[in-house]
This record gives sequence, C-alpha cells and structure tokens, in this order.
Amino acid sequence: MAIYAIGDLHLSGFVNKPMDKFGPIWENHQEEIKKNWLEIIKEEDTVLIPGDISWGMTLEEAYVDLEYINNLPGKKILVKGNHDYWWKSVSKLNSLYENMYFLQNNFIPVESYAICGSRGWICPNDIKFSLHDKKIYEREEKRLRLSIELANKNKYNKIIVIMHFPPTNDKLEGSLFTNLFEEYKVEKVIYGHLHGEDSFKLGLKGYKNGIEYKLVSSDYIKFKPILIV
Repeated sequence: MAIYAIGDLHLSGFVNKPMDKFGPIWENHQEEIKKNWLEIIKEEDTVLIPGDISWGMTLEEAYVDLEYINNLPGKKILVKGNHDYWWKSVSKLNSLYENMYFLQNNFIPVESYAICGSRGWICPNDIKFSLHDKKIYEREEKRLRLSIELANKNKYNKIIVIMHFPPTNDKLEGSLFTNLFEEYKVEKVIYGHLHGEDSFKLGLKGYKNGIEYKLVSSDYIKFKPILIV
C-alpha cells in the first residue's frame, strides 16, 4: 500500500471548460492524468485529491467527473477546492461511492495514518485580505482543528493534512494553519491551488519546524500522482 497525491484536476466532462487557455501544458490534461494514474496507482493504493476537482456547478453536472475518478484504481480521499461549487452536502457525497471519501470536519484512516483536512483559505497578506476573508480563514482553521482533534481522540498520532489553499501567504509566513499543524505535530501537509511558474514560487515546500509541506497542483507535478508515503 502507498499513498499518492494529485490536486487541481479541473475536470470538465459536462461543462465546456478547456484548460489549455491557461497554457500548452494543459492540452489534453485529462487524458494525461488518466494515462499516468493507470501506470502508477494500484488498487490497494490511496490517492489524496486536494480540491478543484470538477468545473461542474451542480452535483448533477459533476457526476461525470466523479465517475471518471471513481473508475480509476485506488482509494480516493477528496477535499473541496474554491471552484468546487457542486460540493454541498458531504453526507450525500459520502453515500455515492464505496471507494471515494469526501473530507469535511472528519478524518479518514489509511492503515496507521489519519488523513485530515479542509479547504483552507487565503492567509493574511499585504495584497488582499478583507474582513470577509478573515472570517472564512478563521472558520477554516476551526474545521481543520475539528478534523485533527477527532483523529487525535481516536489515538492516531501519524497525521497527514490535505487542504486546497496553501497554508501560508506569499511571504511564507506562519499562519493559524501552520500553528495548528505544529501544535498537533502533523507529519505532512499536502496542498494545491497554485498554477504557473510565478505562483509555484509562492508555496511553502520542504520541511519547516518538523513538518513536510508538498505542493501537488497537477500542472506543478506534470499531471503525475506523486508518492507521499
């Protein structure tokens, strides 16, 4: 068994939203993801998907993209991205598939690991951070705390967090999120959201205060799931 991750699939099986307008790297990206996935992932593996999954606006529109993921090998654990407008009732989502788990205020066990997570939000910065942003930022920290505390109460001390947004601002400064991870001695933090060479530089990568941070936006990792554990 291995744990892999790939974020920001940006699937558009129902909605006409070609991604190649964001650069030639995105041409036929859905076929590239599928090809790489089939070459790497085995049925006993787990794949973490940190948000921006489908361009569908409703669950009915997103179904074709969820089926695309469901038909690929492995157990999948997903969190909501800022473009996942179809994500409404997590209980309904978790009733749809046997091998896909939608993470919100809970955790998913994978052998000795607890997979915790939430969408996250932009962190305080000098460019744009409104009172509305502050409210969501603080709420998302509470959601992440609920997820991690639940794993902790169930005696899991090896924790991997997946979130859509980066856990720091563009200056890579500490945040409510990084403070929380250090408080609970989280092992790894997996996130996406950032696209393009200029944005990739704004994401915290490598080890900081004993925690490993990994950016797994699909274009950053060349649409190939990367090994986490």
